[in-house]
Amino acid sequence: MASILNPEIPAGAYDEFLPGALPAARAQHDWTPADGPLPALYISHGAPPLFDDGPWLRELFGWAQSLPKPKSVLIVSAHWEAAPPALSASAAHTPLVYDFGGFHRRYYTMRYDTPDASALARRVAAMMPDREPVHQHRSRGLDHGAWVPLMAMYPLADIPVLQLSLPSHDPDLLLRLGARLAPLREEGVLVIGSGFMTHGLPFVTPEMIHKGVVPAWSSEFDAWAADALARGDVGELAAYRTRAPGMPYAHPTVDHYIPLFITLGAGGRADQPVTTVIEGYMIGFSKRSFQTPA
Repeated sequence: MASILNPEIPAGAYDEFLPGALPAARAQHDWTPADGPLPALYISHGAPPLFDDGPWLRELFGWAQSLPKPKSVLIVSAHWEAAPPALSASAAHTPLVYDFGGFHRRYYTMRYDTPDASALARRVAAMMPDREPVHQHRSRGLDHGAWVPLMAMYPLADIPVLQLSLPSHDPDLLLRLGARLAPLREEGVLVIGSGFMTHGLPFVTPEMIHKGVVPAWSSEFDAWAADALARGDVGELAAYRTRAPGMPYAHPTVDHYIPLFITLGAGGRADQPVTTVIEGYMIGFSKRSFQTPA
């Protein structure tokens, strides 16, 4: 049976999306200092099924188009946990990490050949305290938490992209790391935390896949997060293990939730309400994605 996890034409929605997106991407206004600082973003990134979801592709692209085109992108993904903080390879044409399984072979041949990001790597390294140097990988590529959503947002692959590892599960530490990165926004760098607002993979049911059923653990966690984000209640968000409904089903592991603390820290004022740009569900998981005030 065809579904978003087993489409009749793998990545067919992406093929339909590109002809309209590419001309608009070429015409996008480049960021200049006159535009002021960029917001920081938290993105629910999906996985290969994003390439089979035309409306979601267009939502991500429209979001990117609503902002000036960044000079470069620094992204922290749920799929790379390493301490102390580490940076991905920065040379042009950084390889991709196909860190998923069970999908059609086409998804393992997709490319996202970005330009050299060495200048951004040097800038990020210089922002870290001497006691916490970052490790620069020479071969570690961009994982799917980075390249999958960026292929929708910036399909020309003409922006330098660098990935920073997720070094901790501690919200306070991640907020401080994000705050350290905040000055990048004034330099035209788009700082992104990439996860998924709910991500209960072990609890997916056929009804979620084929009928679009949203389980209570997902909808209740999403409503709780939306309320806290709208109030700028970072303390509530940080207490998710004991305060959030739907736990631990919504996040049996927390890697897809905690990148939002990087985003809130990088936004400059973690206690300020954010703007939700994308909401709704994919196979019962919340796609909630937001940006901080610029």
